[in-house]
Amino acid sequence: MASKALQDESDEKESRTTRFAVIRIRGLVNRRKPVADTMKFLRLNRKNHLVIIDDRASYRGMLQTVKDFITWGEIESETIASLLKKRGELKGGFNITDEFIKKHSQYENIDQFAEAISTFNAELSDIKQIKPVFRLHPPKGGFRGKIKRPIHDHGELGYRGKTIKDLIDKMV
Repeated sequence: MASKALQDESDEKESRTTRFAVIRIRGLVNRRKPVADTMKFLRLNRKNHLVIIDDRASYRGMLQTVKDFITWGEIESETIASLLKKRGELKGGFNITDEFIKKHSQYENIDQFAEAISTFNAELSDIKQIKPVFRLHPPKGGFRGKIKRPIHDHGELGYRGKTIKDLIDKMV
């Protein structure tokens, strides 16, 4: 039994090849309990909050549960570095700096730490003082579509692939 659990864990680690940025677009007033609970599990407590997750089957199921309230897509190391520099926070409300990263990790600066996160050599949780949620601004110029419709129907919700970078750039 233990070997099956170890094999499942190793299969899951091998399948993690991409990181997703997940942004909450809509609120949860009068929503079903499973949707509200899934938002709590993903740590998306307010609109315009972003979390970085990996591509696991359990996360994919969560994303499908809340797809009518969020948007998500693949995130690259440059975008992770931009998020850490501009919107990353430490406990106590302080900004993340290169000096902090150098002091509390094996990486020299934020760019190296972001690259390690995108290649699965590091996690945000490796540095305990970093908050796992990025609080973003509403997008400059507004959303290009309706926030109540899926992306393929001229809206903003659901999976958007690598174009999540454009939305993050507008919100940082």
